[in-house]
Amino acid sequence: MNREFLKGLGLEDEAVNKIMAEHGKTLNETKEKADKVDALESQVADYKQQLTDRDTQLQELGEKAKGNEELTAQIDELKSQNEAAKAEYEEKLNTQAFEHKLENSLSGAKVKNVKAIKALLDMDTIKLDGESIKGLDDQIAKLKESDAYLFETEETPPNTPNIVTPGNPNGGSTNTTKSLSEMSYQELSELKSNNPELYTELTK
Repeated sequence: MNREFLKGLGLEDEAVNKIMAEHGKTLNETKEKADKVDALESQVADYKQQLTDRDTQLQELGEKAKGNEELTAQIDELKSQNEAAKAEYEEKLNTQAFEHKLENSLSGAKVKNVKAIKALLDMDTIKLDGESIKGLDDQIAKLKESDAYLFETEETPPNTPNIVTPGNPNGGSTNTTKSLSEMSYQELSELKSNNPELYTELTK
């Protein structure tokens, strides 16, 4: 989407600016989410490589340590540390994945403040299950009833004036009610030419 395309539809500069601002906001939010996913995937790849390197080193040491009780004991200690580090890192990754998915789900529910909503959730009953969050939907539904102010409300679009199709100046049964997004390029051009006042009102 670009300004030239929108202007080609006959939209005024003010309407174009509003559309482009909203489009830019959406792009930024999408990019931020994609960056978080990329960062998490990069951490997983690094973690797997670290485990591979450690396992290789321990295997090599184990071959050299045969018959050496002291060295074997040291290797066993390293293996224990490796397993502990593995468990800790896996827990960290699972937590990050959960937080990322939870924030995305809350954003999709149109919450105004993610931090404020999280403080009201019973986190003990919310679990990450594959690509979904179990136990979240019911809590969100209840919060929308009890604390609706924490959620964005969908603005009810103003009543759209009847647009008379060109060629039928008296209206009659062919009057149609359309929003700008539903009108074709030709209809927009004809509306601007035949009824500039209505066109201006619709593009505010």
